[in-house]
Amino acid sequence: MKIVVLIKEVPDTWGERRLDLETGLTDRAGAAAVLDEIDERAVEAALAYADGHTGTEVVVVTMAPATATATVRKALAMGATSAVHVVDDTLRGADLVLTAEVLAAAIRRTGFDLVIAGNVSTDGGGGVLPAMVAERLGVPQLTALSSLDVSDTAVSGDRVSDAGTMRVSAALPAVVSITEAMPEGRFTTFKGIMAAKKKPYETLDAAELGVEVEDPAVARYIMLSVAERPPRASGTKIVDEGDAGERLAAFLAAEGVA
Repeated sequence: MKIVVLIKEVPDTWGERRLDLETGLTDRAGAAAVLDEIDERAVEAALAYADGHTGTEVVVVTMAPATATATVRKALAMGATSAVHVVDDTLRGADLVLTAEVLAAAIRRTGFDLVIAGNVSTDGGGGVLPAMVAERLGVPQLTALSSLDVSDTAVSGDRVSDAGTMRVSAALPAVVSITEAMPEGRFTTFKGIMAAKKKPYETLDAAELGVEVEDPAVARYIMLSVAERPPRASGTKIVDEGDAGERLAAFLAAEGVA
């Protein structure tokens, strides 16, 4: 079994995040770079399967600047078998469509039985990349799983929604995304960190993947404007002078709260 895990380097979840108002991109110099926590859980899901199935290969794939090497090696230190790192300055600021195209090309080149990803990154929050990658690869997708079961020929899991919990399944090969309901990633050990330095680490660019970055025939999104988030304004204060209930009801009615 070959399991590919999509990982991403993001600004520290607990740090302050800001946009560069000139480029509209995340100011990544303003916070420490870390492996996205949801992706640690995705790596853990793959490794948990590998622990009980000898011969399983876990490959982490990312599209990130060259400076993300340490972040990728953390996934290797956790126990991943090898890494594929797409590094290309022309991909800086790539939208979801282009990102999915590049990642799908890298996955196809690597080969896979199962692709595991986090359901949504903590910096972009698009939440659609796993589905877009599955579409590019032409395989089934199971998204937002709170549990994961893998067999030799199929994958299944639970998806929690407002309507209840659904049990979904698909034949392999397939793409799945997991939620924070899945177990946290395991801690890295000194032995794992040292071993990660010797594991296969392949670096590719868009051209090697056959992806044309500036193709006029492919529509890309256009950012019209970007602005800093306005400061939080104070809320409406209601002082009880005997009619607070009536005033509160009137306020809620004006806000459209039934």
